[in-house]
Amino acid sequence: MTQWCELDEAVAGIESGQRIFMQGAAATPTPLVEALVARGEELRDVEITHLHTYGPTPYTEPRWAGHFTLRALFVGENTREAVNAGRASYTPVFLSDVAALLAPDGPLPVDAVFIQVTPPDAHGFCSLGPSVDVTRAAVQSARQVIALVNPHMPRTHGESFLPFARIDRAVHWDAPLYEVPRKQPSRTQLRIGRHVADLIEDGATLQLGIGAIPDATLMALTDRRDLGVHTEMFSDGVLDLVERGVITGARKERNQGQIVASFIVGSRRLLDFIDDNPMIEMRPSDYTNNTAIIRQFERMVAINSAIQVDLTGQVCAESIGTRLYSGVGGQMDFLRGAALARRGRPIIALPATARLSAEELEQGRRDGIFSVEPVNGETSRIVPILAPGAAVTTSRAHVHYVVTEYGVASLEGRDLAERARALIAISAPQFREPLERAARALRLLS
Repeated sequence: MTQWCELDEAVAGIESGQRIFMQGAAATPTPLVEALVARGEELRDVEITHLHTYGPTPYTEPRWAGHFTLRALFVGENTREAVNAGRASYTPVFLSDVAALLAPDGPLPVDAVFIQVTPPDAHGFCSLGPSVDVTRAAVQSARQVIALVNPHMPRTHGESFLPFARIDRAVHWDAPLYEVPRKQPSRTQLRIGRHVADLIEDGATLQLGIGAIPDATLMALTDRRDLGVHTEMFSDGVLDLVERGVITGARKERNQGQIVASFIVGSRRLLDFIDDNPMIEMRPSDYTNNTAIIRQFERMVAINSAIQVDLTGQVCAESIGTRLYSGVGGQMDFLRGAALARRGRPIIALPATARLSAEELEQGRRDGIFSVEPVNGETSRIVPILAPGAAVTTSRAHVHYVVTEYGVASLEGRDLAERARALIAISAPQFREPLERAARALRLLS
């Protein structure tokens, strides 16, 4: 039976040596974490694990070494410093596989889960709102479910519901969720978006994320018809095209007429839009990111980002050299699914260059991460070889299209020399000659 209680009582049952899974994104239950950390002196070896979260992460502070540890399944801005300093760990995993990790018979069984839900409805069900992802699996397998019950949570449709009776300890909470303000794309990002949009046909089904390049792509699609969305997440840019009648889902092979996602991040306007909206179908990540599901969309277009792409097409999206930056996430799930779709298009989209501070340039030279010398404070993101220690997030065999502001490189079926030429052609002009010299030194070009 569910027990209503205060924050300190809600976390009182957590014991040393337990593993806690925490819901993330807009629904991050920060008050529960802070209440747990307040008990830190009496606890040892409590492991907290989660995907991308927002807000403070006090459990990663040096003073709590030996009391709390973080196992990050995705490295976000609020955990990046701790992971790279060695105070937290990172587990590379496809998003589609996380649910199996957290199962009672999996390698990372969960003792307790911290979540945030809507108040129970007339039938006694709460909703996980904008963050179903792997949280649903954690709730199903955890021995103890602890929840903030918050009227600000949008009630979402699909597989977001759990019986209120499944919650062991509940805390009344009344505060807004985390919001991510939308940024206007730069001219470079708008050019990338237009190139990506050229690869998208009427009736296509889209996977895209949050950020300026997905938004720039959506801004360039206002003249398309009957686009659909099947994605691990989406943000405000999708809402604009729904309101214009561009995104209808009318030609989708599955979940026709619905936008399917596992989590949603954006503005309060977006959270209000998804509230009790039957057009929005929230599904767990082992459904949204299942390659067997994704490939069923005939015109599936998967749009993902990268930190570096080498001249053979290998993609690093996780690290800058050895320094961890993000995670595997769902990139491979969707790129492979789109590649298997009959007319699918897996796309990597990134700016051709990155601007670095003087400190970053100095550190990069010390670490030997520049295979092409920076020019005027900028480094090429199309590189002869990935930086030493960089993770290969997506293999070169999986990559079909790479897009920068300078155009589109089509890599499917290309040999190494053809790939190198195509990628050099979409690199920044100031780097094309040194990239070609490097390609010849690597015997990619004769």
